[in-house]
Amino acid sequence: MNPDFWRSKRVFLTGHTGFKGGWLTLWLTEMGAEVHGYALHPPTEPNLFTVANLQDRLARSTIADIREADSLTRAMQAARPDIVFHLAAQPLVRYSYVAPVETYAVNVMGTVNLLEAVRQTPGVKAVVNVTTDKCYENREWVWPYRENEALGGFDPYSSSKACSELVTAAYRRSFLEPAGVHLASARAGNVIGGGDCAADRLVPDFLRALDAGRTLVIRSPLATRPWQHVLEPLSGYLVLAEKLVTEGQGFAEAWNFGPAEVDARPVQWIVERLCQQVPGAAWECDASPQPHEANTLKLDSSKAKARLGWCPRWNLHTALGMTLAWHQAWREGSDMAAVSVRQIQEYRMAAGQA
Repeated sequence: MNPDFWRSKRVFLTGHTGFKGGWLTLWLTEMGAEVHGYALHPPTEPNLFTVANLQDRLARSTIADIREADSLTRAMQAARPDIVFHLAAQPLVRYSYVAPVETYAVNVMGTVNLLEAVRQTPGVKAVVNVTTDKCYENREWVWPYRENEALGGFDPYSSSKACSELVTAAYRRSFLEPAGVHLASARAGNVIGGGDCAADRLVPDFLRALDAGRTLVIRSPLATRPWQHVLEPLSGYLVLAEKLVTEGQGFAEAWNFGPAEVDARPVQWIVERLCQQVPGAAWECDASPQPHEANTLKLDSSKAKARLGWCPRWNLHTALGMTLAWHQAWREGSDMAAVSVRQIQEYRMAAGQA
């Protein structure tokens, strides 16, 4: 990644008030990009957007819904972006069972609205649509999924993200490639890191239980996921966007950004490592019936390594340590923008980008 590339670039970022969007806002503005955000109000309290005071870093922050097509188009046209990152989503598997219509409306028609806005905004050079590792038809096999595997999804969330991938491919071929706009999709692993306060996510649930002095209750201790620090896929999105702008259509396709295969670990492994690092923490298993979730999921990132020069820099031990350190700094009332920027700098040093 070339930080100089981003200086003065105009970026339109949906989902900037969320966990991944907040970290991407911080990184882009540190490199000198002009960021225009479009999202709902922060989804949790507390949240990264507020505690790191990200509002002051943005050229403009539009609080609105990606289901509002006209509002989205007006905001994008006002921003006149060079690059668009689409992160706004309904991101939770379990909530998708409660609100399937909302999940499909946000994740599928939100993607359609975003790409229609791109079509109506002159000057856009590149678009990265962020979907998920769960967009694959999960066959519960031990091999990591590659970008050419079948799309699918048991639950509404996973299915909606597979639909978003299909929308992306159709718009690429039908509209954006002929117009010279380079559109790619990005599929990351299970991200962790400071500032994630969402419900029904393992590490935030652990930290909430820790702060409240409760025992963590987990659902599926043997479920295996490709865990990675949030900065890992974000670095991939940035490299991918740069390649789309500088080298074009040859990079306009789907990309996996996952951890090393050794870091695809069961939930129980994660919880036990966290408990080892935090005295007094404890967990137990919820034996009640639960909605279906996949047991085994791994990503093959060989293509990103070979063609983008991207690879994970922090192993899972480091990712967990960075997450706990961020949370402790927040509890102590530290300047969380400064803490987050330092973690970005440490990551860049690990990637040889001091």
